[in-house]
Amino acid sequence: MIPCATAAEAEAVLGRAMTWAEATWFRYSATTPDYCLYCHNIVILLLVYTLVPLPLALLELRASAKLTSLYKLQPQLRLSPAAFLRCYWATARVLLLTVGALQLVSYPAVKMAGIRTGLPLPSAGETVSQLALYFLVEDYLGYWIHRLLHTEWGYTMIHHVHHEFTAPIGFAAPYAHWAEVLILGFPAFAGPAMVPCHMTTFLLWFVIRHIEAIDTHSGFDFPFNPTKFIPFYGGAKFHDYHHRVGRRSQSNFASVFTFCDYLYGTDKGYRYHKASLAKLKDIAKCNNEKGGNDAFNRGKED
Repeated sequence: MIPCATAAEAEAVLGRAMTWAEATWFRYSATTPDYCLYCHNIVILLLVYTLVPLPLALLELRASAKLTSLYKLQPQLRLSPAAFLRCYWATARVLLLTVGALQLVSYPAVKMAGIRTGLPLPSAGETVSQLALYFLVEDYLGYWIHRLLHTEWGYTMIHHVHHEFTAPIGFAAPYAHWAEVLILGFPAFAGPAMVPCHMTTFLLWFVIRHIEAIDTHSGFDFPFNPTKFIPFYGGAKFHDYHHRVGRRSQSNFASVFTFCDYLYGTDKGYRYHKASLAKLKDIAKCNNEKGGNDAFNRGKED
């Protein structure tokens, strides 16, 4: 809630005219309690989870296998509509009962961390730099938590639920044991706790982070995906290998970037897998060229 009754009062406090974005935020938040603004997070989370994976889900369900196999990382595995619905409803229920419940009681921690709701709004540069930091912090902490979840106890008691999908789909990004959903909330909140931000940045952070998780679990690798221009970004191909190996996986633990796995040597299995695929592709190419040359020589002899 902004402690100004009118836009004129807000501009007097700022000492300048409000920008279009600030005027829009003022109209929306001036009479809304900060607690309610914070609780927008669960509504936005459910909307993102419902809508963002939908296009690729429809592509997989409705398009021909011949079309999707060009970009699908595990084209031999195709889920039924019932499996998609089961995943969606199970995950939505867990999100409501865990993240939703946590939202209701965690506002004091957000207030203590210094998340603000007033004016001025942060600049684009400040927002981008904070989001970049949050990704780095979350990726590092999430890497180590993920490794712990792949210990015998962590996998058996908690993490096995997430690995039910050996060929992941976007809807399976937050599909997990309720305890894992809560545990992984810690690295996501650590960045904003270390470097407090505006509520708009805070909400945007969770939106982008959730979209990124959906992307890495999409099961598709498109050559025109703009995330390919992000340095050290793992993407769907990197994380799909982790799901394909499953319980035995000791590779590709990082959720966003690849450098933690590289630094700590947990990408060796993935690199060996890539090298093996490249070698097989080269052999197939040589065989095709050899077959073409043989056919050409036989034609000349005839």
